[in-house]
Amino acid sequence: MNTEQAGRPVVAGVDGSESALEAVRWAAQEADRRRAPLRLVEAFGWMGTTEYIGNPGLGTDYREVLLQNARDQVAAAAAAATRAAPGIVIEQDVVIGYPVPVLNAEAARAQLVVLGNRGLGGFTGLLVGSVAVALAAHASCPVVVVRGATQDAPPPLEGPVVVGIDGSPISEAALAFAFEAAALRRVPLVAVHTWRDLLVDPVMAPLMDWDAIETDEHKLLAERLAGWSGTYPDVPVQRVVTRDRPASALIEQSGHAQLVVVGSRGRGGFTGLLLGSVSHALLHHAKCPVAVVRPDTAGKS
Repeated sequence: MNTEQAGRPVVAGVDGSESALEAVRWAAQEADRRRAPLRLVEAFGWMGTTEYIGNPGLGTDYREVLLQNARDQVAAAAAAATRAAPGIVIEQDVVIGYPVPVLNAEAARAQLVVLGNRGLGGFTGLLVGSVAVALAAHASCPVVVVRGATQDAPPPLEGPVVVGIDGSPISEAALAFAFEAAALRRVPLVAVHTWRDLLVDPVMAPLMDWDAIETDEHKLLAERLAGWSGTYPDVPVQRVVTRDRPASALIEQSGHAQLVVVGSRGRGGFTGLLLGSVSHALLHHAKCPVAVVRPDTAGKS
């Protein structure tokens, strides 16, 4: 772990849903691996004290009831975290504000932010809505969305770490995070590089030496991995080079993994990773947690 990250917490978003509790349990175990505190945060979006006609005190009283409910949800999440990783340091907070700005602010002081794949209350529609996408696009640390093989299944705790590589600086940031994640878990790393022939004129396609192209793609992947394998000599690396769509290849690999790591966007096989079809496909269909890493967050892993 980067020494400047020592003491920074792992942050988990809380909203009272079972999905958020799964994320909290995952985050607790991750904080334990990183020897970091776990910070549990619920965003409370009712900033005003609306007065109701005929009962001026109702707005204030109702707000206090909701605020106490949020505190209770965070306390329940802390209890779940303690059961998942006894002995970790846990901070609890209900922050006045809306989810995206609250969690963006938390990310500036965190090693990573962990979210459930769907939510209630302050994190309604977490996966398919704007919160996860906005955080992955702008958060100043990596963002993990916790998923299982099915919508209601817990996240897998065994298997390798999978990382998507396209040779861009952004995939280098993903590699840094993925190698550390594999080292912390003492599991292999599966490095996936895809290539496609969509830009080749159909008339020229029969004349292309596809075997030579695939050999070059294998060399590209080996070059990208060389330095990292030297930094993490104890992490076994499996190389996967395939002529396939990136989302399809990564979703398939996620079925045997405990974590998939991708850059926030890419080029070549991973173009438009954050806002395009690849990231959306992973967030909706991956069989395990998905970590999205921006290039300027690599040192925060």
